[in-house]
Amino acid sequence: MNTLEQLKQHTVVVADTGDFKALEEYEPRDATTNPSLILKAVQMPEYEALLDKAIADNRDARSMPRQALIERIIDNVLILFGLEILKVVPGRVSTEVDARYSFDTDRTILIARDLIAQYEQHGIGRERILIKIASTWEGISAAEVLERDGIHCNMTLLFSLPQAVRCAEAGATLISPFVGRILDWHKAKHGRDFAPHEDPGVASVTTIYNYYKKFGFDTEVMGASFRNAGQIIELAGCDLLTISPDLLAELKANTATIERKLSVEAAADAAIERLELDEQRFRYLLNEDAMATEKTAEGIRNFAADIIRLQQLIETRLDR
Repeated sequence: MNTLEQLKQHTVVVADTGDFKALEEYEPRDATTNPSLILKAVQMPEYEALLDKAIADNRDARSMPRQALIERIIDNVLILFGLEILKVVPGRVSTEVDARYSFDTDRTILIARDLIAQYEQHGIGRERILIKIASTWEGISAAEVLERDGIHCNMTLLFSLPQAVRCAEAGATLISPFVGRILDWHKAKHGRDFAPHEDPGVASVTTIYNYYKKFGFDTEVMGASFRNAGQIIELAGCDLLTISPDLLAELKANTATIERKLSVEAAADAAIERLELDEQRFRYLLNEDAMATEKTAEGIRNFAADIIRLQQLIETRLDR
């Protein structure tokens, strides 16, 4: 078996892409998207038609305030990509809430419910959709409400144990702790690279996985944002791993033997203390973690910037 096939024996493999035509080769169970991936995809000739369709489908809504119309078209674009992805993968697709509302609990809830309603109008049940929400206090609070309504959430932009613990206590279906971005921060901070076995991003996900399994949380852990195949191999056994097409290709082309690194049995013996959190404690601990604070803020800014770029692209086409 190649390395990708071996990995699938230990972990659910998820594709991290908006390029749904690249999915069939790797046979992932689920797929994730984000604003950056969607922006990249709609500028590819093979996907322009989806953007054009979202605009055409809203021609009759031109009387709406322009900003509201554009946001509606953006949501339609996300849904159209999600629908195409669900034709390829047998499991779930993650669709992200506009990062500009990462600190607005009520607006996040409203957008998430609308996205689910749109999917349901197309005959897709909510069990196949994960709503991606930034792991701010406000975002996690929104997820807590949504999960009670049967809307499943994927908590993204997650860089620390306090964020992970709060997500689990809120009943989030899944979290996506970022591996590569943690590594990026430490490489810049310390001026050196890290081997996969000492990678700080790998260590962070391992700690979170062990915490969840040790204390019996049902929230799934899906490692994300990988910079190299070594990080992925070190997390074999994690509930899920979401992987870009280029790294999926690398794993498929490799025949190196891998072994399970994470397990429920090992987690039971992990030396981890239970973390007690309220809002004040959460904010303080996140503030004390410079990496998590900086990378969460940076991620929100970058995703928001790509939403604005997508908005500008839509505006130019609306004015034609």
